[in-house]
Amino acid sequence: MYWNQHYECMPREQLEKIQLERLKNIVERVYHEVPFYRRKLQEIGLEPTEIKTLEDLSKIPFTTKQDLRDNYPFGMFAASMSDVVRVHASSGTTGKLTVVGYTRSDLNTWSEVMARALTCGGTTKNSVVQIAYGYGLFTGGFGFHYGAERIGATVIPISGGNTKRQLMIMKDFGTTVLACTPSYAIHLAEVLESMGEDRAELKLQYGIFGAEPWSEGMRQELEKRLQISAVDIYGLSEVIGPGVACECQEKKGMHLFEDHFIPEIIDPLTGERLPYGEKGELVITTLSKEALPILRYRTRDITVLTKEPCACGRTHVRMHKVMGRTDDMLVIRGVNVFPSQVEAVILEAGGTEPHYLLIVDRKGSMDELEVQVEVSPEMFSDQVRGLEDLERKIRCQLESLLGLAAKVKLVEPHSLPRSEGKIQRVIDRRKI
Repeated sequence: MYWNQHYECMPREQLEKIQLERLKNIVERVYHEVPFYRRKLQEIGLEPTEIKTLEDLSKIPFTTKQDLRDNYPFGMFAASMSDVVRVHASSGTTGKLTVVGYTRSDLNTWSEVMARALTCGGTTKNSVVQIAYGYGLFTGGFGFHYGAERIGATVIPISGGNTKRQLMIMKDFGTTVLACTPSYAIHLAEVLESMGEDRAELKLQYGIFGAEPWSEGMRQELEKRLQISAVDIYGLSEVIGPGVACECQEKKGMHLFEDHFIPEIIDPLTGERLPYGEKGELVITTLSKEALPILRYRTRDITVLTKEPCACGRTHVRMHKVMGRTDDMLVIRGVNVFPSQVEAVILEAGGTEPHYLLIVDRKGSMDELEVQVEVSPEMFSDQVRGLEDLERKIRCQLESLLGLAAKVKLVEPHSLPRSEGKIQRVIDRRKI
């Protein structure tokens, strides 16, 4: 049930003592080793010795992705390159990569938190884990690989792509745990069905899906079509990669491993710290990273934190499924719209597939939103009246939820793009 019960079930008072000790050490370290942080702290007149309580964390300025780009490639590292044994990077819209580094100790920490996450998701030493995340500069595949090996599970490092081969190996190798993006898992299910394969011939039991926001409706769809228990995992390369948090089988929020990361929720507009239970932007401070320690990193992910005890016995804070991103958020006629909100309505409506596209355009001075939705094969072959009713139902539910009128266009099955990695859900023509 637990990978590291001592830390995962630690009383909060003891956990917070560990957090404070590690926070003091990390602030002291970056002050002396990272010119960027030393300059930022000196600008506000903050000495490392002034961090005396966990509440003092709020005195420290935020770190952003732009800060990492401005210090490209290794300017944010707190370790010498002779101690950095691994470099990963994520692509960015500006052409500059966001570069992250790992010492041997960092790789050990990554393995530890990923072993906890995978155990939350149902992985044991008897599991066969098929990792269909990409391997390379992207951190996903390697993180899952380290964690599964730490547990002692059998690892299939298949990476992304070649869907029919994925399914063949899943069947022939006896895969019990699937790790990939939720959109790719749906694609795997579709191809399995189109091939006429019998799901009963697979040994698949669990799915651990992340790297993109996904709704409860998507979970139900995945669990029904793949006949698995599906959990959400969270992470980002700037912090460590996957393994920051993961759902347990209670599926009531992702346990965030607070002995290694301090989470906060802020108002994305004002930067004001918000209490537990309120929705806002997630901010993370690393407590044990050596190569790239990071203070108050603005993730841009919108979520909620709760300290309520979980039935599983873990005591760390839980974070709600990511509801969207502040930089993916669409503002249409003054209304904030997240793709995950649209996904929830579509899947709840019935008669649809979990594939959709949001197209935003500007006609004159007015923004317009069109939602393209794939219908199920059964609905597509139904009478026109049925399609009209479904379109009207989705349109009304979207307007009720968003307070915004949207055009709904039903499209035939398999007509929208598929992805082996993160799926693109939005086309914003207003920027063109």
